[in-house]
Amino acid sequence: MQVLIALLLVMSALAAPAAAETIYVSNEQDNTVAIVDGATMTLQATIDVGRRPRGLALSVDKKTLFVAEGDDNRLDLVDIAKRQVVGQLPSGADPEFFVVHPDGKRLFVANENDNLVSVVDIAAGKVVGTVDVGVEPEGLAVSADGSTVACTSETTSMVHLIDSRSLELIDNLLVDTRPRAAAFSADGKQLWVSSELRGTVTVFDTATRAQTGKVEFMVPGIRREGVQAVGIEMSRDGATAYVALGPSNRVAEVDTMTLKVRHLYLVGQRPWHVALSDDQKRLVSANGNSGDISFIDLENQEVVKSVPVGRGPWGVVIGP
Repeated sequence: MQVLIALLLVMSALAAPAAAETIYVSNEQDNTVAIVDGATMTLQATIDVGRRPRGLALSVDKKTLFVAEGDDNRLDLVDIAKRQVVGQLPSGADPEFFVVHPDGKRLFVANENDNLVSVVDIAAGKVVGTVDVGVEPEGLAVSADGSTVACTSETTSMVHLIDSRSLELIDNLLVDTRPRAAAFSADGKQLWVSSELRGTVTVFDTATRAQTGKVEFMVPGIRREGVQAVGIEMSRDGATAYVALGPSNRVAEVDTMTLKVRHLYLVGQRPWHVALSDDQKRLVSANGNSGDISFIDLENQEVVKSVPVGRGPWGVVIGP
């Protein structure tokens, strides 16, 4: 009897539906955030936000979606449950991308026109510090332990390392032309930085700050200048990195140990950013020129669906 009960419990667990997930996408040209149901892969709603939304991220408690409004010089706060904008935060001029610090209390925002990173205290609702960086800062990443923030500057071709407590610059590291995104590995030992114009990702050892490798992307049938590395997403186990390759209409799956490309996924036109589902079995790309997102089944290595979401999809995150 006990064996039968155990078997029924196992079968029940296997039959249980996957946890519900929602995909949030910033539509740069529509001034909206699209909400897509992860289970059915259908567009559920769009939320009107400020002008030129690009970067977006969930709060640590996953109850609030922060959205950077580049042309309004602010961050909008979207209540996830209500699906509406419930407030704003100052951001500094022309916010393009930002990260939420693991402590849940601060945001680090790239101010592209002012060559600054602004630090926003969420509870106080104000900018509490700034850090001078290179020309046209964009990509930001924060280490899992919260100690270090990395910021790319497109025109300076550098990634800047910032002490998150003192707000002092730790180092400035040269990278390939027009760096876009940065990402720390899960264990914090590596920093990956994409180069849009060179179509590469440069890998650094965070302890020594030495360059330890480089991934050079090539897509059959696409000229080299059409392969532009932009958004990066690292798997939770640290074994895989996913890199959006812009005008080549591909997303690359990269082995983080060997730095070899395992697979190229054909998605919509000009993917900007990608996001992993919580179970790490699915990847979603935001495709700027085709106005859609692509769902990639990573276990079967195939794109299973594209969903129209609006004009100019740019940022994408997955949450409840």
